[in-house]
Amino acid sequence: MTVGFALTGSYCTFDKVIPQVLDFVKKGHDVHVIVSENVQHTDTRFGKSIDFMERLKKITGNPLITSIREAEPIGPKNFLDCLIIAPCTGNTLSKLANGITDTCVTMAAKATLRNKNPLILAISTNDGLSGSARSLGTVLNYKNVYFVPFRQDEYMKKETSLVAEMTKIYDTFAAAINGQQLQPLLLEGKTAQTK
Repeated sequence: MTVGFALTGSYCTFDKVIPQVLDFVKKGHDVHVIVSENVQHTDTRFGKSIDFMERLKKITGNPLITSIREAEPIGPKNFLDCLIIAPCTGNTLSKLANGITDTCVTMAAKATLRNKNPLILAISTNDGLSGSARSLGTVLNYKNVYFVPFRQDEYMKKETSLVAEMTKIYDTFAAAINGQQLQPLLLEGKTAQTK
């Protein structure tokens, strides 16, 4: 299958997402990576943008999709069987919830849904249980949108943070191409704690 893998700016999760891209390639999928404008131009304490992009090009053997102009043909050409946004930030989630198409990633998502192909979201956001909660609830109701199972992230320090279990991306994909949401959607933390 031809699979799109879109990365947005939750830089701390890249080291968990990139091995999943490699896993898809090893399993014989033709992977095309879409890199958000922020990812393309932002170096962080987690690494340099150029290093991430070169690594992704080497893994997939395909050029990166880096602009709205490059992402737009995904719709009319219908060349992606599925799109995975991993990590999917609260910002991107909110744009999806409100129909905003102002980045190459949101354009790729719009094109994927236009073609009634699965859109898989692996959320990673510090405000998933606060500012982005409404967007999460909205997008959960969208047809052909599937979520990688997620949990609270460091819930004693970041009480509203949510992050997908990136190792479950392939299982979510396998379920989504058959029209099913992988369950359970909400994962338990390792231990329950209270203040």
